[in-house]
Amino acid sequence: MAALRIGVLTSSDTRAAGDAEDTSGRALIELSEAHGWEVVRYHLVPDDRDRIASALVQMADSDSCDVIFTTGGTGLGPRDVLPEVTLEVSDREVPGIGQVVRGESLKITSRAMLSRGTAGQRGHTLIINLPGSEKAVRESFGFVEGVVEHAVEMMAGGGHG
Repeated sequence: MAALRIGVLTSSDTRAAGDAEDTSGRALIELSEAHGWEVVRYHLVPDDRDRIASALVQMADSDSCDVIFTTGGTGLGPRDVLPEVTLEVSDREVPGIGQVVRGESLKITSRAMLSRGTAGQRGHTLIINLPGSEKAVRESFGFVEGVVEHAVEMMAGGGHG
């Protein structure tokens, strides 16, 4: 299999405004590149439905990303809308990914039950929501990294044997 094409999106008002560093987005880039995957696009956007949707659609449709990892916007804050936008732009939900991330994260912190992250498929692109902190991103990436290549293969019509 050729190197996966990866998109990374950080949804955060404070990081987009320059009031905080985007360490979780940088961590996703680093973790993806460590697998030999090519990060072809990175977006840092505020918690804004239209900006998030536009970035996700661009990465899936124009940039032909195989996988988009998102960070931030999955909590209970009034502007946390990433799971809703992910489902709006997806053709179908992939609920097991969010379930595993929450389930495994609960072994580390009870606050994991407050995360609403999900995953969806848009065409041949898998969109995976991960939490907003660098620590949680690194942990959550570890829970999903082993199935990403198989998921991409399945979306392309293979991997069923």
